[in-house]
Amino acid sequence: MIANESWSGEDRRASPSVARNREPILDVLRRVLPPRGLVLEIAAGTGEHAVHFAGALPGLDWQPTDPDAMSRRSIAAWRAEAGLPNLREPLPLDVIAADWPVGAADAVVCINMIHISPWAATEGLMAGAAARLSPGAPLFVYGPFRREGVPIAPSNEAFDASLRERNPAWGLRDLEAVQALAAGQGFDLAEVIEMPASNLSLVFCRR
Repeated sequence: MIANESWSGEDRRASPSVARNREPILDVLRRVLPPRGLVLEIAAGTGEHAVHFAGALPGLDWQPTDPDAMSRRSIAAWRAEAGLPNLREPLPLDVIAADWPVGAADAVVCINMIHISPWAATEGLMAGAAARLSPGAPLFVYGPFRREGVPIAPSNEAFDASLRERNPAWGLRDLEAVQALAAGQGFDLAEVIEMPASNLSLVFCRR
């Protein structure tokens, strides 16, 4: 990212779901994130969440990342407009890669990535977060999941089918499989929080 590069409103992208979910997510983040430190956001997408959360949580330094160049342009444009001192420039980060551009963090946040990526991305998320978080630090994950013994909402069933049609490697993951993967990397699932539109917030804690 070039420090003196300028960004226009045309670079900004918007997701309708952000306007609906940012406040419920923020309510959880206020409670589970540390009061100060560095938050590493994985797959930050448009950048709207990053701007909203950084503005609402001024004690935290917010580091958005995304593997997609157009998404990073959008994040940078939202950041330029907001002018928040605690919102850092977006960095390229592919969770599947062995090397991440951030060596340590006080919390990791990942919103709506697990179902729109291959399973290897979830494996990379857990391994990368485990390598960068100290004991007791949180990993926050948000999105739709399947849960054993809980009927899936018709809207999520249709969403899952559409995802798999677009890419057979995508789709809603079983919460129990994600929990087991996280446990193997040294995370305990501290909370499962019901969210609007049949989504869940998962709060993992580094052992």
